[in-house]
Amino acid sequence: MIVEYIRYRIPADRAEEFEAAYRRAAVPLANALQCVDYELTRCVEEPACYVLRITWTSAEDHLQGFRKGPDFPAFLAEIRPYVTDIEEMRHYEPTGVRGQGSSVPTLYDWAGGAEALDRLTETFYGLVRKDELIGPLFAHMDPGHPRYVAMWLGEVFGGPDRYTRERGGYPHMLSQHLGKGITEPQRRRWVNLLLDAADEVGLPGDPEFRAAFLGYIEWGTRLAFANSQPGAAPPTRAPVPHWGWGVAPPYIPKD
Repeated sequence: MIVEYIRYRIPADRAEEFEAAYRRAAVPLANALQCVDYELTRCVEEPACYVLRITWTSAEDHLQGFRKGPDFPAFLAEIRPYVTDIEEMRHYEPTGVRGQGSSVPTLYDWAGGAEALDRLTETFYGLVRKDELIGPLFAHMDPGHPRYVAMWLGEVFGGPDRYTRERGGYPHMLSQHLGKGITEPQRRRWVNLLLDAADEVGLPGDPEFRAAFLGYIEWGTRLAFANSQPGAAPPTRAPVPHWGWGVAPPYIPKD
């Protein structure tokens, strides 16, 4: 990934037409396969200053793929009147220093933390033990297994990294699925019972949380299904995944 920043200085009497031009230019920009995302921002303290941020798949893809591709002429036609207003145009590469602030709670905090996830997994595995389809897979389950799964979910959803520190992280979780030969009906039953347990213990029912929660459960169980098949050779070392809100952050009504 590479990030391009273009800094403009646009007089107040041209600001409206400038923004309108970029709204039109955004159509071919969004169509370009080399474009990851984009955003045009305006300075609060100095309204004449605008910054356009475009994330490209690579600098070469931008300079060669996009600029020589079919979407560039339509893009350029809209912004050409403002090229002379550019004060800076450069590419920047990520340094790895990044993170998320605390204005948006983690899924872990929104769910209710460790206590809520412990209740979830205890209730869930109670349902599992009585289920005719997946119960036999857990007939000899370690008594601590529900607590370990709660630790895994807690770390995935932004809580403490206890599963990595105490249980061996991703390699250990992977080892629990290798060679198990999970079937699709079993995977689906696992998902359904976990959703039933979430309802039973009162995990947040807002659409944003449940969409993110189910998104991880679908993703995780499909990986577990694939990794459990005969002959599967997944990577043996990887970090514990970190799951967030995706495209729908939590809905918090205004007072």
